[in-house]
Amino acid sequence: MGRAVTVATCALNQWALDFEGNLERIFRSIDIAKSKGARYRLGPELEICGYGCSDHFYESDTLLHSFEVLGKLLESPATQDIICDVGMPVLHRNVRYNCRVIFLNKKILLIRPKISLANTGNYRELRWFTPWSKARHVEEYFLPRIIQEVTGQETVPFGDAVLATKDTCLGTEICEELWAPNSPHIEMGLDGVEIFTNSSGSHHVLRKAHTRVDLVNSATAKNGGIYILANQKGCDGDRLYYDGCAMISMNGETVAQGSQFSLDDVEVLVATLDLEDVRSYRAEISSRNLAPWTCMLALGLFKAQQTGFLLPLSGGIDSSATACIVYSMCHQVCLAVKNGNADVLADARRIVNDETYIPEDPREFCKRVLTTCYMASENSSQDTCNRAKLLAEQIGSYHINLNIDAAVKVVVGIFSVVSGRTPQFSVYGGSSRESLALQNVQARIRMVLAYLFAQLALWARRMPGGLLVLGSANVDESLRGYLTKYDCSSADINPIGGISKTDLKSFIQYCIENFQLTALRSIMSAPPTAELEPLVDGQVAQTDEADMGMTYAELSIYGKLRKIGKAGPYSMFCKLINIWKEIFTPREVASKVKHFFRMYSVNRHKMTTLTPSYHAENYSPDDNRFDLRPFLYNTSWSWQFRCIDKQVSKLEKKEGISVAEDVD
Repeated sequence: MGRAVTVATCALNQWALDFEGNLERIFRSIDIAKSKGARYRLGPELEICGYGCSDHFYESDTLLHSFEVLGKLLESPATQDIICDVGMPVLHRNVRYNCRVIFLNKKILLIRPKISLANTGNYRELRWFTPWSKARHVEEYFLPRIIQEVTGQETVPFGDAVLATKDTCLGTEICEELWAPNSPHIEMGLDGVEIFTNSSGSHHVLRKAHTRVDLVNSATAKNGGIYILANQKGCDGDRLYYDGCAMISMNGETVAQGSQFSLDDVEVLVATLDLEDVRSYRAEISSRNLAPWTCMLALGLFKAQQTGFLLPLSGGIDSSATACIVYSMCHQVCLAVKNGNADVLADARRIVNDETYIPEDPREFCKRVLTTCYMASENSSQDTCNRAKLLAEQIGSYHINLNIDAAVKVVVGIFSVVSGRTPQFSVYGGSSRESLALQNVQARIRMVLAYLFAQLALWARRMPGGLLVLGSANVDESLRGYLTKYDCSSADINPIGGISKTDLKSFIQYCIENFQLTALRSIMSAPPTAELEPLVDGQVAQTDEADMGMTYAELSIYGKLRKIGKAGPYSMFCKLINIWKEIFTPREVASKVKHFFRMYSVNRHKMTTLTPSYHAENYSPDDNRFDLRPFLYNTSWSWQFRCIDKQVSKLEKKEGISVAEDVD
């Protein structure tokens, strides 16, 4: 090779404020990089303190401990003879910045603050940090004494700059800057920078990974160069899951890419590349050569600190998908242990409380970590009971069958004694209010029993520890509010809370094909039902879509238009009359849109108590940080609905249809 350069990037499972663990993982990544001959090592965004510190970034302790960790890195022999690029918060002139600290052989070369801060969706960086706004400007930064004692430097460069070596020039981007329309790599590339680096805290969303890969490759496809991306992996203590996928790209092609979902806490990619390939590639881009030339410029479930999980398994798609997620985790654990991952083995032994245990069979491991529970009532069908039992047998979970009728009768009996009245289901002559109350009693008793068994099921089996309760309400049901507040959707963790019904069905199909879980076939074909109303001739009469007044496919469209398309009632109607013009009249579309917004606004309060779930879908209604809206609405939407009615009238008049009444 003419000008060989060996670089390393990594994906680390860093945790917020876990300075001890974060330091250890950084050291491990550096050791691996050096052992493979790398002369430059890049780590994830804010890797020293963890990306998800949130309001802890305000605390001086976070800054202090970050510099203490930096001091340990600087003084260690492990960091000698390799350029180390680490992330941490830095206070400069009493302003807090999200920074990269780049050092070599106990000398800090540059502190580079983030220029474009992420502040949409789940990101709130402007709450804690200030963007660096001085393009191509460098100031002196006075180092804390604990760092001066190690480096012998009083001040170091702080600002927007690049690093030049004898062989090449290296420039830095931080996460969001890659996604910005005026990404720094554009001008840096025109200025002769050949290696671009990006330290990210980019969380997983379904179908996002390919977008990130495309952005990295396109960064060098038009302008040539080497692009190195590091990312956080794991959950970092909040609702987001960072999916790793560190990568190295050159001249628009992926050279190396890390795994998206692995149980390895430290994953390092190393590549040896020829700078002459960059120069040859650029030489052929005539438009680039005519440009002005200037010279300067993150698997969450497995890490839970409990001895397993309890899942109310109803025999429907949602709870079955949750069970399959745990079973898939068991497969990954067994594979990681087989491949020699000592950290995963140690975690598995801690969870099952057996220092000699080796997980080899996913079904056997699943029996140790997952307890499933079918909670029957007089309204439950034998079909769902059988489906739940068969799935539990196939994945290997410890399965419990119980009946809640006695508890329901006691609770309703207390009300009857106090009030002198006994509520009835609507099929027996009761009002809709009575029927809904009786359904909710069943749902909430299931939640109470789930937590009771989570605390005592292992005790009853003469085993130590307790279980985390898993919920199973999908993102579409949460959006519509089709769940009972404080029922089995209330849990410690909801693995599917950010996933649509459509994607869950695709996952179920994947499990059928890859895990040979044949029990899922009948679960897939059965209509979704809550089984809270009385059976008719022994058969289920209640279905979810009938109860909701809309299909799951429609719900998914409403969700995407409401959140991603930023559509209110009127603009959603205007979009849908075109999308659905072949299947619904404008009046029918109007009725559907109004029904959705009534139900959404009536039930929005349920989002304030929604069980934490990992963020997977960009139309999630998560009230915690992603979808910030009121939880109390005027649910009549009178002005908005009147605008819809006027538009329907105009359209019908145009088509020659008589308008006799307002839209329902």
